[in-house]
Amino acid sequence: MTKAEFKIIYDLYFDNIRRYIYYRSGNEELAADIAQEAFIKVWENQFDYHPNKTKSLLYKIALDNYITHFRKGKVEAKYLNEVKLGSAEGSEDNSLEYKELKSRYEKILAKLPEKQREVFLMSRLEELTYKEIAERLEIGVKAVEKRMSLALGVLKREIKV
Repeated sequence: MTKAEFKIIYDLYFDNIRRYIYYRSGNEELAADIAQEAFIKVWENQFDYHPNKTKSLLYKIALDNYITHFRKGKVEAKYLNEVKLGSAEGSEDNSLEYKELKSRYEKILAKLPEKQREVFLMSRLEELTYKEIAERLEIGVKAVEKRMSLALGVLKREIKV
């Protein structure tokens, strides 16, 4: 694979692969890291460039990396869920509350079933309409509405603002 071919596939697929992993994980930093790892692996192994095969290969590598990360992180996640943050004083209190709320949100989002999380993130991050989400996922608008309703219900119940 030449540098030019690599640049083309990077420009074409990086954002899509990052979003794909983000929909699964609910973690932006992890998604970006895993997408980068997939491209590094393709570059290091110098796979031959075939438009459709290379795209599929990138998605497969990214998913495998995510699964590996997920398995390794189970113990860590269990520990982090048990840790309770103490309250701080003054302006640090607001910052701490924000960080805690953001952390809880990300954990809840990561626990959502994949289909609900995917619809929720498409709606909130990409600002897609239910119709656009339905077309992209090849499902009915009612299914999108149901998944979104369930996701919002879980978030509202679990965050308890």
